[in-house]
Amino acid sequence: MYFDGTLNINGASASILFIMPTKEKLRYVLRIHFLASNNAAEYEACLHRPRIAVELSVKCLMVYGDSVLVVNQLNKDWSCSSKKMDAYCTEIRKLEGKFYGIECHHVVHDQNQLADHLSKLGSSLP
Repeated sequence: MYFDGTLNINGASASILFIMPTKEKLRYVLRIHFLASNNAAEYEACLHRPRIAVELSVKCLMVYGDSVLVVNQLNKDWSCSSKKMDAYCTEIRKLEGKFYGIECHHVVHDQNQLADHLSKLGSSLP
């Protein structure tokens, strides 16, 4: 599963790209209708991914994102420096028990292009 968040002049959005073991791709774009930072947009994608995965009966989840901050905070390598980011981490961790395993990995931006494209598309919608 790949995630990305975008913040630009038109607004904010989050995207999630699931690649199933069968190589089938499921794409989700979430338009954010509140004032959000780029990090909050990234976390919105992270928060919705396990919710969607639970609905799809996914039990093992490999997560890839290009946000160093989000990946390191979710992996507990870095502490959360703001109450808002800590609240996102807390909500995401509540859902971890629904899976046999979750691995979160940082990827360079070039390896996250489809999720990036989806999030930019979502932020350009009215």
